[in-house]
Amino acid sequence: IVDTEYIVTVTDIHNCENSDTVNVIVHNLPVVNAGSDEDICLGESVTLTATGGNTYEWSSGQSTDVIDVSPLTDTEYIVTATDLWMCENTDTVNVYVYEVTANAGADEEICIGGSVTLTATGGTGYEWSTLENTASINVSPTTTTEYIVTVTGVNMCTDTDTVLVTVYELPNANAGVDEDLCVGNSVTLSASGGETYEWSTSENTQDISVSPIVDTEYIVTVTDIHNCE
Repeated sequence: IVDTEYIVTVTDIHNCENSDTVNVIVHNLPVVNAGSDEDICLGESVTLTATGGNTYEWSSGQSTDVIDVSPLTDTEYIVTATDLWMCENTDTVNVYVYEVTANAGADEEICIGGSVTLTATGGTGYEWSTLENTASINVSPTTTTEYIVTVTGVNMCTDTDTVLVTVYELPNANAGVDEDLCVGNSVTLSASGGETYEWSTSENTQDISVSPIVDTEYIVTVTDIHNCE
């Protein structure tokens, strides 16, 4: 493991002898350094830099001292460095990949004037396109609106997701025109504008027959296919 001189003595058939020497010079292996372990978010890249040699060969197949990598999972990279005397040594560096998956929840439907609570999951920090910074927000859009949430998780990695809130107009309820009748007579009231009907008389048909004995106001609640009323 140190420089050594070797001496050989040669004797011929006449018992004459002579000697010669040869030196074996021992070079230390290069001190290779692949750098410190790295943390990245999924989709990002990182630069790895090796030192200690004259030429380099990475396990990724690259042959330069500096390489850019974008692994999808935790990955160990090995670099083999060779010095001027063709001595070689290796070192390793780990790249740890963190992933955050944002979930803004299922799309929602509301009637105009209504509200809905949107709840995001997948991280420890949340920022909505409404500038609110809580996991759950309450929204009351007047038109169909897409909401975007940015979720922050481990290693400050982020991901985004969207949720659509569809807003339906209220049905155009029509209870018909005011009616005049004589005491003891009846009149048919016909409502329109929806899928189902509920009168203040508790009847649930589109048309009802009434026989009031005093002036009476009748209220009909009309519900459409989106359950807006």
